[in-house]
Amino acid sequence: MAKTVEFYFDIVSPASYLAWTQIPKLLEETGADIVYKPFFLPGVFEGAGSSSPITVPPKSKWLFHDLNRWAKTYDVPFVMNKHFPLSSVYAMRGLNNYVGTDKLVPLGNAMFDAMWATNQNINDPSVMETILAEVGIDQAEYMEKLNDPSNKQALVAVGEEAVSRGVFGAPTFFVGKFMHWGQDRLQFVKEDLLA
Repeated sequence: MAKTVEFYFDIVSPASYLAWTQIPKLLEETGADIVYKPFFLPGVFEGAGSSSPITVPPKSKWLFHDLNRWAKTYDVPFVMNKHFPLSSVYAMRGLNNYVGTDKLVPLGNAMFDAMWATNQNINDPSVMETILAEVGIDQAEYMEKLNDPSNKQALVAVGEEAVSRGVFGAPTFFVGKFMHWGQDRLQFVKEDLLA
C-alpha cells in the first residue's frame, strides 16, 4: 500500500519553491500519495515562536547562496524576487480553495514560477489575472472564494494544525509521525516513503 506525504508550503518561501519542483520526481520514485497543505508562513512563524532566516543578516546572506546552489543541482530556474518580502496571504487563500482539485498543481506551478522563476509580484492584480487565465480558472469565481470568510478561517486552521504538529517553517513534510523540515531533507522523505 502506498504511503502518503503531507506537504506544508507557502509561495513566499523560496525553499518551498525548490521542494515543489521536486515533488513530481519524489512521487514517481516512491509511488506515494500526497496531501498538499498550503499555509500562511508568517502566521506559523508567530504561532511557533520562529522567524524567517531573512531576518538574520549573516544567515540570509548564506541562504541565498545555498538556494542558488540547490536550484543549479535541481536544474530549475531561480531568481531572488525583487518584490520579496511580500505578503502571500491572498495567494495562499487562493491555493487553499483548490486543494483536492485538478487545479491545485497547475495553480501552484504558475504562482511559484511567477514568484521564483520570472520575478513577478503575485500581489499585482494583472499578474494574478494572467496566472488564472493560464490555469483556466474564472477570475470572478476565484475572487468570490478568496473573500469568503470560511476560506479565510480555513487557511488559519491549516496554520494552527501545522503549529500543533511542531511545524516552524516551510517547507515541512510529514510521512506518518516523522516530520522533515526543509527542501534539503527530501532524501529523508524519500527514505521514509520507501521504508
